[in-house]
Amino acid sequence: MTSGGASWSLKDPLVRFLGLSILLYIGWQLLYELVLHPDGRLDRAVIDNLMWLAGVILTGLGYALLPEPDSENYRTIGIQGGSDLWVGDPCNGVALFAVFLIFLIAYPGPLRHKLWFAPLGLLTIHLINALRIVVLAIVVTIDYELLNFQHDYTFYVIVYGWVFLLWAIWVKRFAPGRLRTSGA
Repeated sequence: MTSGGASWSLKDPLVRFLGLSILLYIGWQLLYELVLHPDGRLDRAVIDNLMWLAGVILTGLGYALLPEPDSENYRTIGIQGGSDLWVGDPCNGVALFAVFLIFLIAYPGPLRHKLWFAPLGLLTIHLINALRIVVLAIVVTIDYELLNFQHDYTFYVIVYGWVFLLWAIWVKRFAPGRLRTSGA
């Protein structure tokens, strides 16, 4: 099919990449919304690990943590002099893991590199998210009014920027050539 000189074909690497990315994203959304999120174990495991990791970092920096609530399902962390931060499912990084993996899978490149780059990328995304929680816990002790701006803007740029940087590294270092339309 040709329109205005552009050719759209499944042989076109850009069309394949975009099509596969969209299909994988739809598949992920269905899996997450219908199975994983209602089950809750994935979100819970990621949040538990974030709470533990942020706690280790904060205590390592010399901060005293607020006592944990009397519940097995705690989702809060805070330091003395501040307030508890609640970490919800949308903030646990699982969606970022999925977006990162979808683009990595859909973009061409050697499987042997994808097999180590994927776990490394997931680990660094998780670590950045834990550091985000650490900094937000500290921000709350300084000025609670700064929390919403930092959460909603500053850290979105940092965390999503990191995912973009990982993808850019993949494209630059490991992907064969560039995606080009066959008409270019």
